[in-house]
Amino acid sequence: MRTMKSLLASLLLGCALVAAPAPVFAQSNPAQEAARRDTQSGRALPLRQIEAIVFRSLDAPVCSNSGGGRDCYEYLGPAYDPGAMAYRLKFMRNSRVTFVDIDARTGRVLSRAR
Repeated sequence: MRTMKSLLASLLLGCALVAAPAPVFAQSNPAQEAARRDTQSGRALPLRQIEAIVFRSLDAPVCSNSGGGRDCYEYLGPAYDPGAMAYRLKFMRNSRVTFVDIDARTGRVLSRAR
């Protein structure tokens, strides 16, 4: 009987361990790490400052919520290129995607592509 209880306890413990969610480990993102390093060292402007520059340069406002409507840009997010020290910000308006490339050091808009 004691063996049966030990077996059952081991089985329950094993099931509990398998069913427990695995810890989520932070995945390394080299571009994000480079952006953080460049910003902290003063070589690049902070992302919020870059976003503010680009948002002001658009020909329509940025939506405050996702899918905000036809007469505003939906901000889809940034990507950082550490080699070029530039950000690419991605927007959608009227089902069309727009990319804005901006120099992370100066905040100068480099290009727009639709």
